[in-house]
Amino acid sequence: MTDPRVDKLADVLVNYSVAVQPGNKVLIQGDALAEPLLRAVYTRVLQAGGYPLMIPSLPGMDELFFRYASDEQLQHVAEPLKLIIETYDVSINIRGAENTKSLSNVDPAKMVLRSQAQAELMKIYMQRSAAGEFRWVVTLFPTNAHAQDAEMSLSEYEDFVYGACMPDLDDPVGYWQRFSAWQQNIVDWLKGKERVRVVGPETELQLSIAGRTFINSDGKHNMPSGEVFTGPVEDSVEGHVHFSYPAIHQGREVAGVRLWFENGKVVKATADKNEDFLLQTLDTDAGSRYVGEFAIGTNAGITQFTSQILFDEKINGSFHMAVGAGFPETGSKNVSAIHWDMICDLRSGGEIWVDDELLYKNGEFAVEF
Repeated sequence: MTDPRVDKLADVLVNYSVAVQPGNKVLIQGDALAEPLLRAVYTRVLQAGGYPLMIPSLPGMDELFFRYASDEQLQHVAEPLKLIIETYDVSINIRGAENTKSLSNVDPAKMVLRSQAQAELMKIYMQRSAAGEFRWVVTLFPTNAHAQDAEMSLSEYEDFVYGACMPDLDDPVGYWQRFSAWQQNIVDWLKGKERVRVVGPETELQLSIAGRTFINSDGKHNMPSGEVFTGPVEDSVEGHVHFSYPAIHQGREVAGVRLWFENGKVVKATADKNEDFLLQTLDTDAGSRYVGEFAIGTNAGITQFTSQILFDEKINGSFHMAVGAGFPETGSKNVSAIHWDMICDLRSGGEIWVDDELLYKNGEFAVEF
């Protein structure tokens, strides 16, 4: 018997997050273990009048690819996939891993080569999204692997996932509409501001947001959501930061990340675990040592680290930064084949100052919204 929350989440994704319209061409991608949600989304897209294209992924395919692919195969981009990114109206991506550690021992150089090859796709994806030509959403279907990472039973993790995506089960769309209106107040307050300073344990950062736009992340691209974000002025980031939680990228966990910035660029980077992977990834291309995103997490239903960035970057009481590609709609000009989010908990002694006014203290807003 299918969990009734699956159908409700499918409805939110199709009719709120990407608002499928009759005639829309819709790419549906996802892991095979997410079959119940994939089926429900497929049905909802048809009911909305869209034209769904389903591309499921079998467990272990990425591991096989990186094990056996030659350099030429790593750099190959399938023409049909490029055509989809260039011409489709909507993308719905549903994660649901069988083994979240399956790529832990892949040579980092192979991952960098693959990312470099997909740089053009990333650029097209972001440009079409910023122009309103391409609507997309990413979500997660709870599996045992993700539950184990979060140190929960599967049923506990299911409650966590659906609770974060649909805090009001009776009216999930209405909840996100109300949340969007509240969060817009934060975005409006930040409009026209110029400087940000972040202080916290082993963290002292300054950056410019002059001329940049903050985005209200309200469940349209990520489900769950709950953050406000922008792309800082590329050469403005100065100082150092210690990220509280492991930074996970392409299935590889890098713990104890510390970055030092000068003129916007990472000039020094260390990690307690997988430092070599961190350094190689930061050297992916010319934009990968610059910051593409600065964000504040606002989802009150997410209070703990679960090793899943879709949830962790929204932890209430945190901020995060992404090295690599910025979102053009924020005004970011940083282009890269990577976008790697790293999270810092501010609930114990952290502050965010904006133009010398205290915005955030110990994980809570100091301004009334």
